[in-house]
Amino acid sequence: MTGAPGLPDEPGRRLAPHAPQPIREYIVKIASRCNLDCSYCYVYHSADQSWRRQPRFMTDETVDALGDRLAEHAHTHDLASMRVWLHGGEPLLAGPDRLRRLVETLRARLAPATLSVAVQTNGVLLDDALARCLVGADIHVGISLDGDQATNDLRRLFPDGRSSYDGARAGIETMLRPEFRSHLLGVLCTIQLDAPPDRVWEGILDLGVPAVDFLLPHGTWEHPPPGIRPGRLPGDADTPYADWLRELFDRWFDAPAQPVSVRLFEDLLHLLLGGTGSWEGVGLSPVALAVVETDGSYEQIDPLKAVGEGAAATGLNVVDNPVDDLLALPAFRERQLGLAALAPQCRGCDLVAVCGGGYYPHRHREGSGFANPSVYCADLYALISHIQRRAADALARRGSTLAAVRAGGQPTPA
Repeated sequence: MTGAPGLPDEPGRRLAPHAPQPIREYIVKIASRCNLDCSYCYVYHSADQSWRRQPRFMTDETVDALGDRLAEHAHTHDLASMRVWLHGGEPLLAGPDRLRRLVETLRARLAPATLSVAVQTNGVLLDDALARCLVGADIHVGISLDGDQATNDLRRLFPDGRSSYDGARAGIETMLRPEFRSHLLGVLCTIQLDAPPDRVWEGILDLGVPAVDFLLPHGTWEHPPPGIRPGRLPGDADTPYADWLRELFDRWFDAPAQPVSVRLFEDLLHLLLGGTGSWEGVGLSPVALAVVETDGSYEQIDPLKAVGEGAAATGLNVVDNPVDDLLALPAFRERQLGLAALAPQCRGCDLVAVCGGGYYPHRHREGSGFANPSVYCADLYALISHIQRRAADALARRGSTLAAVRAGGQPTPA
């Protein structure tokens, strides 16, 4: 693992003492291969090609060992609940029997603690029979789709170059049926700068989904995302991702009623109004998430594969190591330290409590590891500042301020 505090590329850096937070959320790779060939995928098109060494599916023996480790961790830390996200590859390639057995095994091992389960899928295999299996097993469903068909077809294709849009849309329409709708979480949309944001937004609204989350393409300072000029910091006018998202935020914020939930916008507003809990991409809350590969090896967050070969690896696995062993690793400790783990530029920033330094993999730079601002720093600052201004103006019209709301006051009608 490169870039972890105290390792060779950060020779003078050490972590402050802290109380480790138990790991409550797991990304479980039930299948390691995929039926699509998305050109931006960090699993198959990054420097790390470890997927080639993974078994195609998680075996029953590995599932049993994982269930025992989750139960052990829940008992050790007196956890009442955990969450599992089934990922791949494409997790639905595992088929209904493997999916059902995995969930039944984990829930049985974990009881009396409860386990909520969701699957993140490209949706093209999602037919009536599979939807009935998922809903029957109380597995919620998130579907990856990049908006309208023209945008989705830029990078989300089958290996032979065919469009995946119709298949994914059919999967969404299946999950929108009355008997399945309660288990549809929404759509995950990776931002494509070469697609007009208004067209993407209209494509999402046309789907009729309850929620959407916009994902910044993964990259680092050495390998920047498309359209990014490395070296930009707050105040730089070159902020293509902020520009793209601002247009959507204004349409969403100004609508008489929000037609769809947008996690990124809602999380940023929550943090600006004084909230503390959020997902790892923003905010300063300790990270309590780990990945389990199909062979049972524990890994850090998947997008670290964009950093380099082995960047996500831990050297630990569910057969030989309790989950608690992860909490001693420098990289896990760093991701739980909040403000103390950030670069000096970040610690002095007025928006750090909202930005949180940006997503951990996006901070990497050769020679200084992850002790840097995000490669998206200028975009994050511009977007958050814009949302802050819009929220402040809206509260002012109601006779309140951001500071008053953060302090616990309620806005009053103007």
